[in-house]
Parts: sequence; structure tokens; C-alpha cells
Amino acid sequence: MATMVTVPTADDTTMPAYRADPADTPRAAIVVIQEIFGVNAGIRSKCDALAAAGYLAIAPDLFFRLQPGIELDPDVPEQLQQGLEWMGRFDQDQGIRDIEAAIRFARAAVGGGKVGAVGYCLGGRLAYMTAARTDVDASVGYYAVGIDGLLGEKHAIAHPLLLHVAGDDGFVDKATQAAMHAGLDDHPKVTLHDYPGEDHGFATQFGDRRSEDAARLADERTAAFFRDHLR
Repeated sequence: MATMVTVPTADDTTMPAYRADPADTPRAAIVVIQEIFGVNAGIRSKCDALAAAGYLAIAPDLFFRLQPGIELDPDVPEQLQQGLEWMGRFDQDQGIRDIEAAIRFARAAVGGGKVGAVGYCLGGRLAYMTAARTDVDASVGYYAVGIDGLLGEKHAIAHPLLLHVAGDDGFVDKATQAAMHAGLDDHPKVTLHDYPGEDHGFATQFGDRRSEDAARLADERTAAFFRDHLR
């Protein structure tokens, strides 16, 4: 079952979120962190797949402070540009506070049980920041951007973090990927998986960016990661 809900935030506003519930008692909850394209059909489908796997899934509309209900298609050039413009206006620190509110909401919904987070693109970066700045139990980031600039926060990562790195990412160059490995390979809580030849967005649910074999492998690794750490 899926529905739109409102999540109370730390500053007494309410944040829209897409909620997908499993058929039976959830094994845990997972906060799904959007790309720059909003809580679009692909993100909602990610939530639905997690619910089918037994998790309560919550996708907060993190752009709601700019404009609620943004839904963009990355395969349409004009909409891709709009997404980049929204990202430029987005307050990431406020976004983490809103993700933390979604974590609290999700944890209450599963009776105080464990909560994970998974994010894509901008959401992958936010998943890293969530791991460093909140009490989330486990986090996954797909093709996270700008992690080299966040390595100073790695000491604060107390719970498991998995990062999927696209080898030919048009937004994350080879130098940045090397910096990620140099900074994180020896971290006891962090695992990086590389996908040689894959571009940014390879695990999108729909559309031209999807690379089927790599997406399936990354999603299988994510599923195993959450099975291990959200029980």
C-alpha cells in the first residue's frame, strides 16, 4: 500500500513524503533520498520495490521548501537542466535536518526499530552526510557526487555505509573517485564498490540512463547490505 503522508520537521513545518508499506509487519524502515529530479515515478518505484521486500519505505520531498511536488524526467534535456538549477538552490544542511525528521518518523512507524537510508546522485551525497550526521542504522549511496569534499566528516560515520561508484561517471571524475578510495578504503564502516565503464545514473529505475546488469548487481548488493544491518 502506498500513500502520500506529511512528516513533522524540526522547525514545525510539515514535509510531504511518499510512503510505501509492506503487506505484513515491516522488517525495518528505509528512507529513500531523491535525485535532483524530485520524488518522481522512479523514486516512488524504488519505494514500492522496498515495500515488496518487506520494508516500510519513506521518500521525503526534500525540495518542498523550494517548491513542493517537483517531478522531473532526466531523459528530457530541459528537465535535466531544471533539476541542476533546483540543486543549486537547495540547502543541503537543511536537507539533512529534514532527512533526520524522516528517520524519526520512520523509526516511530516501525515501533522503534531500525532505519536505513538509500540515496541516488544528490541523494547519494546526502546518504553519506546522513551517515556522518544522524543516527541512521545503515546507509547506501549510489553515484554520490562531491564526496571528496566531505571526507573531513568520515570520522563521524558510526554505522555501516555502502557506496556504489560509477567508473565513468560524468559528474564524478577519476580524481574524485581516487580521493574517495584513498580517504575511505580503510574506514571500518565504509564499503565502496566500483562499476567500471558505467555512467552516472546507471541504477535508475526507468529511462535511458539505466544499465541493466550493473543496476541489478548494485541492487543485489544493497539488498544484502540491508538484510545484514537492518535486522
